[in-house]
Amino acid sequence: MGDRTAEENSFQCTSQGDEHLIGLDEFLQRLNTTAEGLSSEEALRRKELCGPNLLEKRKKESLLKKYLKQYGNFFALLLLFGSVLSFAAEYLDPGQGNIFIAIALLGVVILNATFTFIQEYQAQKIMESFQNLMPPTARVKRDGEIVELPASELVVGDIVYLEEGDKIPADGRLIVQNTLKVDNSPITGEAEPQLRSLECTHEDMLECRNMVFSSTLVQTGNGEAVIFSTGSDTQIGKLSLLTEETASVDTPIRRELNHFVKIISSIAIFLGIAFFIIGFFIQDTVLASLIFAIGIIVANVPEGLLPTVTLALSLASRRMAKRNALIKQLESVETLGSTTVICTDKTGTLTQNKMAVHTVYTGSGYMDAASGQEPPEILLRVAVVCNNARLSEEPPGYRGDPTEGSLLVYAERFRDIRKMQEGYPRLAEYPFDSRVKRMQVICKTPEGNMDSYLKGAPEVLLEMCDRIMADGNESELTGPKKRQLEEEYLKMAKRGERVLAYAFRKAGEVKEYKEHFIFLGFSGALDPARPEAREAINRCYRAGIKVVMITGDHPVTARSIASLVGLTNEDGDPVMITGTELELMPTEELSHKLKSRSIIFARTSPLQKLKIVRAFQAAGEIVTMTGDGVNDAPAIKNADMGVAMGSGTDVARESADMVLLDDNFATIVNAVEEGRTVFDNIKKFIAYILTSNVPEILPFIAFVLLGLPLPMNVQLILAIDLGTDILPAIALAVEKGEGDIMDRPPRSSKEKLLTPQVLLTSYGLKGPIEAVAGFACYFAVMYGGGWSWGQQLAFSDPLYRQAITAFFAAVIVCQIANVFASRTRRQSVFAKGMFSNRLVLLGIASELLILAFIVLHPFANTIFNTAPISMEYVLLAVPFALLLFTADELRKYLIRHGSASVRDVLGW
Repeated sequence: MGDRTAEENSFQCTSQGDEHLIGLDEFLQRLNTTAEGLSSEEALRRKELCGPNLLEKRKKESLLKKYLKQYGNFFALLLLFGSVLSFAAEYLDPGQGNIFIAIALLGVVILNATFTFIQEYQAQKIMESFQNLMPPTARVKRDGEIVELPASELVVGDIVYLEEGDKIPADGRLIVQNTLKVDNSPITGEAEPQLRSLECTHEDMLECRNMVFSSTLVQTGNGEAVIFSTGSDTQIGKLSLLTEETASVDTPIRRELNHFVKIISSIAIFLGIAFFIIGFFIQDTVLASLIFAIGIIVANVPEGLLPTVTLALSLASRRMAKRNALIKQLESVETLGSTTVICTDKTGTLTQNKMAVHTVYTGSGYMDAASGQEPPEILLRVAVVCNNARLSEEPPGYRGDPTEGSLLVYAERFRDIRKMQEGYPRLAEYPFDSRVKRMQVICKTPEGNMDSYLKGAPEVLLEMCDRIMADGNESELTGPKKRQLEEEYLKMAKRGERVLAYAFRKAGEVKEYKEHFIFLGFSGALDPARPEAREAINRCYRAGIKVVMITGDHPVTARSIASLVGLTNEDGDPVMITGTELELMPTEELSHKLKSRSIIFARTSPLQKLKIVRAFQAAGEIVTMTGDGVNDAPAIKNADMGVAMGSGTDVARESADMVLLDDNFATIVNAVEEGRTVFDNIKKFIAYILTSNVPEILPFIAFVLLGLPLPMNVQLILAIDLGTDILPAIALAVEKGEGDIMDRPPRSSKEKLLTPQVLLTSYGLKGPIEAVAGFACYFAVMYGGGWSWGQQLAFSDPLYRQAITAFFAAVIVCQIANVFASRTRRQSVFAKGMFSNRLVLLGIASELLILAFIVLHPFANTIFNTAPISMEYVLLAVPFALLLFTADELRKYLIRHGSASVRDVLGW
């Protein structure tokens, strides 16, 4: 074959998409190969032309470039600008403490950038898990001999040998198969392994049984396949590229924080520039105006916000881990709280993934599978021999199709099924097919005769039977009796059981029989719904969250589970959409159906799952998507919140934002509750930290407009933002949710962290009270020390240092009252219990310790330009603190009992 001309060797490296449809001769001719395979020389030429059988990775940005990008946001640029100004002020007037300000601001920027970089770096690992799916070696026919080669050496046109337990190395078309059964779930999501065929059975390549696909597993049998796609051209390769090309979606909390930072930064820049100009014209000194600009910027920007948010999300993720939800991306904690749609798997998430025989019905009546009553031996024989599953030592006790596996586990209670299989060896198998809905095997009996054993859909088998066996006796299967049997299996199906019927007949030759069977009975297998699933779905409905089941399974199976777990619309049945219907459905019709409360998507492909997620997002929904297979990875990554099963594939777990350690739908709902609480709490500590901005900004305005000695310096502002406010803010972040948190609708995508109501509460109510307290203590010290209006004091003057210390102490005292007031948004603090959050008490203790250190310690006095003061000046702030607390309690009372307009103005 290596002597062929270039023209003869012409072929395409990429699949044309119709390899399953064309005749085998045409297929082999297109690939320029034969059933004897390729020569080594030809294989080498093809590898050089098409590349190795590997999943390619796109070139990634360098780590340095990724890290430097973190310094390009508004927040970082503003703080860097403040740091540069501080360095300039230190250069113009050394020894005034500006060097400490410059270093502190620079440290905040570096800390925030490093946090963000670490989170983004984790996303680069997603594609590595795809490489692990490629098998290391494959058995290939080269130069007329079977050799074992690295899977990366495979090329288009190679003949590969497949046996039980093999991971298929590339996409191929079968040319030989012997009861070959393949688990396609990594590609299609189909739960049941499917028997292969040499014939084209479906127009869709993924559904066609003459195809095998890279990364799928051979369950039973053996065969040979001609490779027609390798590397990134395989179905798994396309999924790999699709996942890589799918852009990760910004989390709602990230979008909100960006919005918050832009507003605060804009205010800071505007005030900084405006008052720099005003200060220059009033005081005619560049240095004084420069100090003022630095102060305005530092006072407006809550430097501790991002570290506090990060710590708050980290604490929430730890709480969720204790509830079996492992968060990979910290910001995703809050995304769960804004979820409006949950797209969930069926098997293992809504069910226990423990398929077991629940009911047996024979001509003699019902048998409870749990009772230990032994069914007829002939029925057990059909269930065991007409079966392609195998028993296993590992849970759930079998390998293969769950329904067939459950039959073996059930039969093993009464018979040695291995001896039964050996005693009735197969001579032929006519596999289950979605069109014929039955499986038939011809077996040799110990007496040397042949039997035909049949199992399948009840309505199909009943049409093939004309006799029935009851208590070991045969009788005619009449029309009325058939109708009675139909009623019985419908009762079983309505209980959510997967019903199979069993029949047999004598066989005179090896062929497929279609009539004159003897009916033996039904079995009903049940994958029990998780007992907590129904209540979890009800909680979703109460919380205004739409629940959508997306599965690769049959619609009937999906619908039965939906009824068990309460997945219903107002009129009962959920909306059912199959993958085929979805493909043909106009966008307008899909958009209309997506408005239903409960929806089931059955027989879906990976691209269709991604299409569903994007359709919901286009409608303005916040989507949480669950999955466990490789085929789920693109949709998981594209969803606002990707959730993988702990028992799922590495690819799914790498692509997800959260991993369910117990694969339980109820855990998702618990996580949603936690996410809602997180958003509430972030708003609480934002309102808390913004309050201190007012007493931080007003001293600089008074410094410029009134000519006062600066009432508070930049060092003390940083001490508040990066010191005293941090632990109380974190304490607010771990507050338990208010009682109605899962009875509210999901928060609107338009709801912001920073609202006019938040600004009114912080800047219009509590902040001014803190500022008045600060000025009261400041003037008490100044006038008590003999100062007169208009008199200028040097920064090193002991009286000035005591006055700014008093101002700082007053702000801290009022912030203690503020942290208590901020524990609730609408309820009275007394309804929660003043001391129920011990971390709040620890936060207050930390504030007092920092205050004592800055006021009393000589080293701190040097850094912050402070001086010890009498306790009476600190106590002077207490009435203002009580006023602040009372004013906020009054605000909450008016929200609870006032008119709608009052709630709109005061509520946040």
